[in-house]
Amino acid sequence: MTRSPLLASAAVAAAITTTVAGRAWAAPAQSRRPTHLVVVGGGDPPAAAMARFVEWAGGRQARLLVVPWASGEPKESCETLVAELRALGPGSVECAPGTVLDAKGRAAPLEPERRRECLSLLARATGVFFTGGDQARVMDVLADAALLQAMRARYAEGAVFGGTSAGAAIMSPLMITGEGDFTVIDGAQVDTRPGLGLLEGVVVDQHFVKRQRENRLFGLVLMHPELRGIGVDEGTALLVTGGRRAEVVGPGPVMLVDATGPDCLAIGLLRSGQTIDLSDSPGAKTTR
Repeated sequence: MTRSPLLASAAVAAAITTTVAGRAWAAPAQSRRPTHLVVVGGGDPPAAAMARFVEWAGGRQARLLVVPWASGEPKESCETLVAELRALGPGSVECAPGTVLDAKGRAAPLEPERRRECLSLLARATGVFFTGGDQARVMDVLADAALLQAMRARYAEGAVFGGTSAGAAIMSPLMITGEGDFTVIDGAQVDTRPGLGLLEGVVVDQHFVKRQRENRLFGLVLMHPELRGIGVDEGTALLVTGGRRAEVVGPGPVMLVDATGPDCLAIGLLRSGQTIDLSDSPGAKTTR
């Protein structure tokens, strides 16, 4: 299997093809800057990861956008993260317009005025960070195809994207929703849907060791052997450059899971300071 980096887009309106099950969207043209992702497993994000997010986004010139759509309390979630990011000295930090939740806590695409505001903020942002909550809500908002394409194109143009917990789960093309039977190792029992899909060729899980989520990731990788499973623990982050080169920061591990045959898995742990090329075959040597 070949895991190639995302092809880039030069404009928000670029034509984008969307797929699932590990075949990520692709856009034409050349990226202006290398892509960067900050994937936090939930809990207290490691200071080094948040500092890297701001640094990659431009440091004191960074224009950051916090997206709180996953949260059941979007205003509070956004304000908390805004305060944390402002302490790191970016040029500006703003909240994306919130969505209205229905009686069952489900989100919907943004209303026209909020949508226009969001697109305007997104076009100026050099860094975009998604809060935790319910990842399905994010993708409910991004049922708006134009907004989804704008997010992907902004990333391909060089804006740094990051997310914690639910905001991490959305980063793979195939997204774990959190629903299903996780007492068995059976990918058919794990509910999934298309995610934002910025990290090609993988499926991301979060709160991984803390909440003992091995079963669902093992089952999905066995069902989708073309995907590499990435389980990020709480308080830990995976920093990815160019869709391939990854570094772990934080106290917990990141687990890599690859199918090597029917009912056969290769499993490895990465710890803080270790790096790996995510396109390498299972068992590839890590570095410090």
